[in-house]
Formats: sequence, C-alpha cells, structure tokens
Amino acid sequence: MADMDRRLSSWQGISIDKELLHYRQDGGGDSTHSSSKRRRHHTTIEKLPDKVLLAIFSYLSHREICQMARVCKKWRVIAYDTRLWKSVSLRPEISGLHVGSLESLLALISIRFGPSLRYIELPIELITHTVLHELANKCPNLTHMLLDFSTAMQLHDFSEMQAFPTKLRYMCICLSEVIFMEGFMRKIYNFINGLEALHLIGTYEKVEEEEEEIYEVINVHKLKSATPNLRVINLYGINFIDDSHIDAFSSNCIQLECLAVNFCNKVTGSTMKTLFQRSRRLKCLLMNQTNLQSEYVMQVEWEKTCLQELDITATDLSTECLIDMLTRIPALRFLMAGQLNGFNDSVLKAWMEHGNPRSMVALDLDMSDNLSDEALYKFLLKHGQQLLGLSLSGMPHITDQLWQSVLPILTNAKIIIMGTNERLGVNIHVDQLMDGIANNCPALERLELRWDPDNLRFSDKSQKAIDVLRVKLMKLKCLVLSDGRYYEIVKANFERADRMTVVRTITSCRVSIYYLLSNYADLIFN
Repeated sequence: MADMDRRLSSWQGISIDKELLHYRQDGGGDSTHSSSKRRRHHTTIEKLPDKVLLAIFSYLSHREICQMARVCKKWRVIAYDTRLWKSVSLRPEISGLHVGSLESLLALISIRFGPSLRYIELPIELITHTVLHELANKCPNLTHMLLDFSTAMQLHDFSEMQAFPTKLRYMCICLSEVIFMEGFMRKIYNFINGLEALHLIGTYEKVEEEEEEIYEVINVHKLKSATPNLRVINLYGINFIDDSHIDAFSSNCIQLECLAVNFCNKVTGSTMKTLFQRSRRLKCLLMNQTNLQSEYVMQVEWEKTCLQELDITATDLSTECLIDMLTRIPALRFLMAGQLNGFNDSVLKAWMEHGNPRSMVALDLDMSDNLSDEALYKFLLKHGQQLLGLSLSGMPHITDQLWQSVLPILTNAKIIIMGTNERLGVNIHVDQLMDGIANNCPALERLELRWDPDNLRFSDKSQKAIDVLRVKLMKLKCLVLSDGRYYEIVKANFERADRMTVVRTITSCRVSIYYLLSNYADLIFN
C-alpha cells in the first residue's frame, strides 16, 4: 500500500507542479485557485471512488487482495467484492491461496464467492462432499472446475454426496498414481452430462524408468457414457490410456472437435480410422510422443476428414507414411512434426507438389535434421507469407543466414522460434538478426532464440538494434533468450522502457506455436 501511495503521490506531484508553474507564469491567481491547489496536495489513494479502487484491485493476485483487506475498512469492503472472486485457485503450490481448514473454505464459499464464482481449483484435502455440496448450492454459475487428486494417498468418503455443480462446461481431473476414482466418479456421473471440455491429467512426469505395475485409476469406458456433449478431450500423460479408450470416447462423443493424447505412450493409432469415421467434426488431433505405427496411420481415409490441426512430434512415423498423409489431408492449417527422422526433403517436396499446404498458418519442424536449408527456403519462399507461426529450432545447420533470407517473407508472423542449444562452429550475428526481425515482422508477439550465448556475436551498437526491435514490435509479449550476457543487455533495455515482463530466459519459459490452435483456450490446464 505504501508503494502504491508513493507512486500515486508522485503522479499527483507532477500534475501539481505543472499547475503551479502555469500559475507563476501568469503572475499570480485568485484565492479559489490557491485553495484548489492545497486540496490537491492532500489527495491520496483513499480518496479514489470505489469503482476505481475495484479496477485497481482487479490487477492483483488473490494473495495480494487479502493483504489489501487488512489496510482499512473501506479496502476490506472492496477486497471482498464478489466481482474480484470469479476465478479462484486454492492450490498454494501453483500460485493459489492457502486455506487452512474446511470451515474457512465453507465460509469463503458462502460469503465471498457466491453467484459470481465461475472457476475454482481444489486440492485433494479440500475435495469433500460438504465442500462440493456448498459449491453446488451457493455457486450456481460455476462452469469451470479443477480437482487435483495427484498427491492423494486416499480419498475422502463420498458415500453421502448427493449434490454437485450442474452447470459445468469444463472439468479437469488430475489423477493419482494409485488411487482408484470410481467411487467418486459414480457420484458425479449424473451431474456432468453438460461438459464440453474434459481434461484427465496423468503422472507422466513422475514415472520412473523402471517398469512398474500400471493401474487404470479411472474408468474411461463409463465416463464416456456420462459425457456425450464433449467437444474437447485432453488425455495428458496417462500411462494406461491406449487405443481402446480413444475408441470408447469416439463411440459416444459425436460433437468431438479436438482430441489430445500427448505423452500417452500406449497409443498406437490402431483405432484412428474408426475415430475419424465416427467423429466427423474432428478438426484437431494432438499425438505428441505417442507410439503411432505407420501402418495404422496410412489406413485412415484422410481425404474424407476435416482435419485442420495435427501434432505428430516424436512419433517415429516413416517417410512413406508422412508423404501419404500430408498429400491426402485436404486443408491442414497447423502442423507440428518435429523430432522425426522420416521428415526429409522428399516429404516437403511431395507435400508442395501433390498436397495442399496453401492453408498452412503454423508449422513446427523442431530438430528435423534431415531437412536441408535449400528445401526449407523453397517451401518458405512459396508459403512463408501466409505463416503466423514458424519453428525451425534444434537444427545446427539452420543459422542466421537462412533466417535473414526468409524474414522479408514472414511479414504476418506472430510466433517465431529459432536456434539450437548445441554449440556451433559458426557465429550468429544477432544484431543484424534483430534488425531484420524488427523491420519485417511488425505483428510479432512471441520470439525465442535458443542459440548458445557463446555463439551470439554482437557489437557495442547492440543497444540500437534492441531499441529498434522494442519500438517497432509493440505487440511483442514474450522474448526468450538463453541466459548470458546478451540476455542481460536485452532485459535491461526493455525494463528501462517499463516493459518488465517481455524478456525471459529459456530456463523458465519456452515458446510454442500451440497458441495458434483454434481450441487453445479450451486446452489450457493446470
């Protein structure tokens, strides 16, 4: 609060000083003008109207809002306004609030959340039948819910649960490794038939290399019967999900538009043909690091699908399969096909000559070492102007020379990812690169340079190139660089211009073309 008061006082001081200067230049003033100036000298943030304070508080986190509530009675009333509590996370380990007891949460639901609550995240210790009853009764407009069971060693008793929020459109369940969910799920099946987006988040990142017994901790075959209206299904990193589960969802979810099974390594694609035959509206299929088999993929009747967005990163599909698929998909707009040894110049050539890349707006070919810079240049020369997102990262042979030649073509790009963290035998002249980006990509929002800091060469005039980038790219939200001297220079430059959050380091942030997915907002979880 003290900081806010000081900043406000300094702003007021500026305006008062200007008025005082004007007064002196005029050679004096009447007493009314003088008293007006004195009143302004005593103006503080506490004099602001409630609606202005409410707008200021809306930029604060809930932790900060709770701190502001201790300042005075007026601020307490503002802090408890339900309009500030539409979206609430109660998971302190993920920037949420810590609630010490169930009694405290029940009081919050009644007093502070109420009908305004739209979104809530609950950790395992707060997921009880009493809490869910209160949410159902006191928060009738709740549409988004995340239930985190990931750290559970046992569940609460839900045998008495008779109510559950009925207007949910989005539900995310973080699964436990060993806790079976069926007792809880049986109680909520009758309440979730309005769901449009379902996320089941597994424990992929916790799995050890040693082979352990795999438990099917949630019954997907029963769950699909209770959720016929799903448009978006995200099964992320679940070690028991296989093709039969995809088949189960496709048999009942005729509205399905987006299916994501990233990091579900038991998925082979054996039911993919049936999936597209049943789900005629399926536009987005994300299968990053699954165990897709080329023979199954080639059986799909791609010509009859309306597929627009595809992620087959690190799936080890063959060159023959990639050519067959890309030349038959009618109008692909988004493709992630990185880390594929089979993606080579012949695939790119066949796609250009016999396929339809004219609809392509987002392309990621990360670590596609078998693609030559010549083939990439030909493709970008023809289709680069239509691209909104491009990633050619992880390829040591793609240096600043290729980028300098294609940047004048990428005039509509919003996302660009370039460079590799491997130590190169050549230097990257980053000043000229930054200048080329600034002058050719006015719509750029996200940029990542992954080159090793030791490969970046820049001069004493680097500040000028960074200035041009910062001034011309006013839409730039995120600029990611490897930690090093150049990162510090760029960060300091942006911070001096009060753009504090733009420049970030690779260790804490990575850019992806996923932002360009049609269902990106529905796919966000955790």
